[in-house]
Amino acid sequence: MASKSRVIICLLRNDLRYHDNEVLCWAHKNADLVLPLYCFDPRHFRGTWHFGFPKTGPFRTKFLLESVRDLRQKLQDVASNLVVRCGKPEEIIPSLITSINNESVKVEGISLQKEPTKEEIDVENAIEARSSVPVQKFWGLTLYHPDDLPFSIKKVPNVYTEFRKNVERHSGVRSTIKMPDRMKPLPDGIEPGNIPTFDELGVKEPSQDSKSAFPFQGGETSGLQRLQYYLFDTDYVAKYKETRNGLIGQEYSTKFSTWLAHGCLSPRKIYEEIKKYEHQRTSNQSTYWVIFELLWRDYFKFVAIKFGDRLFYLSGLLAKKVEWRQDENLFRAWKEGKTGVPFVDANMRELAATGFMSNRGRQNVASFLTKDLKMDWRLGAEWFEYLLIDHDVCSNYGNWLYSAGVGNDPRQDRKFNMVKQGLDYDPKGDYVRQWVPELSGVPGGDIHTPWRLSRASLAHASVSLGETYPMPIVMAPEWDRHSTKPKRDLSSQKRQSNQRKQKRGIDFYFSSNSNNH
Repeated sequence: MASKSRVIICLLRNDLRYHDNEVLCWAHKNADLVLPLYCFDPRHFRGTWHFGFPKTGPFRTKFLLESVRDLRQKLQDVASNLVVRCGKPEEIIPSLITSINNESVKVEGISLQKEPTKEEIDVENAIEARSSVPVQKFWGLTLYHPDDLPFSIKKVPNVYTEFRKNVERHSGVRSTIKMPDRMKPLPDGIEPGNIPTFDELGVKEPSQDSKSAFPFQGGETSGLQRLQYYLFDTDYVAKYKETRNGLIGQEYSTKFSTWLAHGCLSPRKIYEEIKKYEHQRTSNQSTYWVIFELLWRDYFKFVAIKFGDRLFYLSGLLAKKVEWRQDENLFRAWKEGKTGVPFVDANMRELAATGFMSNRGRQNVASFLTKDLKMDWRLGAEWFEYLLIDHDVCSNYGNWLYSAGVGNDPRQDRKFNMVKQGLDYDPKGDYVRQWVPELSGVPGGDIHTPWRLSRASLAHASVSLGETYPMPIVMAPEWDRHSTKPKRDLSSQKRQSNQRKQKRGIDFYFSSNSNNH
């Protein structure tokens, strides 16, 4: 009797690429037939854990659909295909195994990429429990493999700098995996399945804003094109350290994060291309800084493994008790970009309109929510999870813990000065003017402090505070150090504003912090 053809099912999740994909490569080497599978898991489109915001918003859904479509085409180009199903992987895979197994074909294993956080680990465990075949797990999320770290995960340093120095001194980056020119075929009779529509996923299709700093399509193809463009076509990478704090346009930063978050780009592929660029063109602080940022990404993933569910605890990694506030009106003002603080509002409106925000912006709006408004940091983290096109659970929650002072920041009282940050990184006000058009008539850097302008100046700019643009919902004393205009007499408006705030039970005025930025 002839032996049965061996089948391996490859469950693809946040590894939507063909290059440097050990899940696919291992299956190709160890099976006669390979079934690449992607599942649109309904749990990814339900509410967030604490506040019930949609878990995957319109911009990320669009990027995900494009990435799945691109991977299907890539697999078809190598004589394979991507099987797509809607449902929970731990239910779909056993059903597939039953339908595939017959007198001549047998599923002998499942391969998948390991993930660092609980929901994904629970899915992995459920697949193992419900499937009758072994599950082979691989690690492909980070630049450095956890087995190559100079310490165990339990001993990952609690400060990034210590982590980085140890890893750079004692660890090496593994080479990317060479993929076959042709994949082993799918089993006969498998229906590839349709990629769902926005309506089927319960998500409204987003419109494209012409001002978006991230107008790119999802998928490995566009990710590799961006990598080539940013390094070899334009040499932008050689200026990255100087431009990375920009706010407007597509070129001030790499924009690799969205492709990395979906696994369309491998961090090791980026590393290899940068090393090639350094060898062929130039090696400087900017080329190093891209690798430095990839190490930050690694760090947050290893911290997530080390601390487990504490990544999501209100008290954070430090089990630190803080009297956080929850106020619906304050949160609405923040998320809609109507705080009356132009630099905050511009960033929040960009996020709402495009699903993207600069790193500089993210640090500022997070500091404002947690340090100026003293609001529950999880509100911000879950709102970002909903809207960010490049949402990565470890980086997002790790950064919010960091900003809130309950994470890995050695300076837990770090606080950003919104006026100083606006003047430092948007000195002429061009960014604010782009996203807060009601202030477009305010000249230069004065746009960051409209409350300090005279009535005549406001009238000339067609601005009426409290009507065409809100009064600030909070005033931090340290902002005055970076304002040059004489104060307007806002006593009457302030009294009314304070009365409204006191009715909401919030103390909006905080003492100056010696660590303000």
